[in-house]
Amino acid sequence: MPFFYPNRINDFWRIMGIAVYGDRQHLIDPATETFRLDDIRRMLKDLHIAMWDTAAKVRRLRENASDKHLDIVEAVDLQSLLVRMPDCTEIATTGQKAAEVIATLTSSAVPQMGHFVETDFAGRKIRHWRMPSTSRAYPMSITSKAAYYSDMLHTIGLI
Repeated sequence: MPFFYPNRINDFWRIMGIAVYGDRQHLIDPATETFRLDDIRRMLKDLHIAMWDTAAKVRRLRENASDKHLDIVEAVDLQSLLVRMPDCTEIATTGQKAAEVIATLTSSAVPQMGHFVETDFAGRKIRHWRMPSTSRAYPMSITSKAAYYSDMLHTIGLI
């Protein structure tokens, strides 16, 4: 899938299916066990959710997807992204590494999981949310992870 979280082993789209629709399979085609990209894009558009990586350039220190073996060579240009989204006041990061990158860019603290910190950045107030990793390697059940995402989406008024 030419989009974010294409790996079927990562539970991001299952978590979003639970959080938004109450169904972990909602964004998955049962016949092929692939993600329904059109449904995903429609959901994101309907909820006004934009997605982007926190790193522009990375170096993998080992041949796996673990954040602890990921060197951020260049962070995203967050200010340029936000210029294109003048109504954006909430940023949610998935996992510790992404939360640390955004905290550094915004000169703010790293939020506790499931919580946010408020900061002034790029001429506006931003709430930065830290969400649990959606990797199956992260030791938390998918329903517990989905509860964090659902709570955040409810709090900010998207669902």
